[in-house]
Amino acid sequence: MNLQAQPVSVQHPPPFKPAWWLRNCHLQTIAAKYLAPRRQAPAFSEMLALPDGDQLELSWTEAPAVRPDTPLVIVLHGLEGNIHSHYAAGMLAALQQQGFTAVLMHFRGCNGQPNRLPRAYHSGDTADLAYLIAQLQHQYPTRPLAAVGFSLGGNVLVKYAGETGSACPLKALVAVSAPLALAPSADRINQGSSRIYQHYLLGRLKRSMLAKLKRHTDFPLPITPQQILSLRSIRQFDDVLTAPLHGFSNADDYYRQCSGKAYLKQIQKPTLLIHAEDDPFLSAAVVPKADEMPPWVSLVLSKRGGHVGFVSGAIPLKPRYYLDQHVPAYLQQFFPQVVAPC
Repeated sequence: MNLQAQPVSVQHPPPFKPAWWLRNCHLQTIAAKYLAPRRQAPAFSEMLALPDGDQLELSWTEAPAVRPDTPLVIVLHGLEGNIHSHYAAGMLAALQQQGFTAVLMHFRGCNGQPNRLPRAYHSGDTADLAYLIAQLQHQYPTRPLAAVGFSLGGNVLVKYAGETGSACPLKALVAVSAPLALAPSADRINQGSSRIYQHYLLGRLKRSMLAKLKRHTDFPLPITPQQILSLRSIRQFDDVLTAPLHGFSNADDYYRQCSGKAYLKQIQKPTLLIHAEDDPFLSAAVVPKADEMPPWVSLVLSKRGGHVGFVSGAIPLKPRYYLDQHVPAYLQQFFPQVVAPC
């Protein structure tokens, strides 16, 4: 575990110890999903209208008016994730158990319905998060805010915190398994056994884009369904679709402008990065060096844990989820008024 000091006294999570029966990175990554308990549907959902005519679905652990002064934690999912993603559902439940109100922000088109516009979302898309936070501040001015981001959502969160600097309205934030160096990570997932994950994610991205192409007869890019289906890597997808749809010249330009690592030094709010060295999705380049982190940023680096895995437990098939246990505990330090329900 590697920790960077912060300007305030903060207790960090202990080192992650993998379950002895899940020491392989692929087992960690896959078991985290398939061993996770089924979670109840969110108590309250709403659609947030965006200034450009699109919308986002918000999934709350409780109606926001129930406890109007309770600290609120925003949760951001990963690439093609949603409320049913094991890590998102688990974190929402864990935060609620610790006395927080939590809300999952679905990125555009990730709630099971195509979004209204041809554009989608991407790893550096902080505008929608910024708009959500502004709306929460306006509607619930007494509620202090924090955020947790997983994978792509973690990169978005880090970039947002860097962009806003001392004006960031979040009291604390946590980014888990975040692809803070996008270009080398796109190359990493296209190598060896990691191509299995790329195949899965790319398939979901293609289906989403095919649905979008069918929905929008005025689609702004000259591309056919056959050309979409022919794409063979995340980098190709980003070069042909993600980049031009969102104003970047190509994948390299997108990766350069949106990698969270470039924004770390501007962060001025307590930020915890959690990462495993054996992450099969991400390049080792995502791990920041000491001189790349300001005093506000802390890194908990474990040798094992996979990608958003971090499953422990001594008894096979009875997992314990390190993230669900320690992320709420980390955040609770900044909100002493939070009391876990009996």
